[in-house]
Amino acid sequence: MNKRSVGSAREKLASAYLMKQGVRITDRNFRVRQGEIDLIGYDGDVLVFFEVKYRKSAAYGLPQEAVGRNKQLQICKVAAFYRNFHKIPGDTPLRYDVVAILGEEVTWIKNAFPERIGW
Repeated sequence: MNKRSVGSAREKLASAYLMKQGVRITDRNFRVRQGEIDLIGYDGDVLVFFEVKYRKSAAYGLPQEAVGRNKQLQICKVAAFYRNFHKIPGDTPLRYDVVAILGEEVTWIKNAFPERIGW
């Protein structure tokens, strides 16, 4: 299995997990020149941008540790574009979450990082 197909399978796993938790997924793999957001959806009335990270084992660190400052900034820039493109009101509550998958264990980290526009 190549890296892209592994990533796609893990994103499907994350999506199914989130939907079971009541999240309404609205977009998958939203791509623009600045980058990509894996999953976008609503947790209640909160617009959530999800980064999905997978590791087979913790030998090279936990999956969530791979969402560093630069990745966070990239996600926030893409999220700003998404909100503008879809005309989402500025007062819509939003959040940045990470779905970390270690082996087959899924961990949903809410508010994994703050909005990082303008760093």
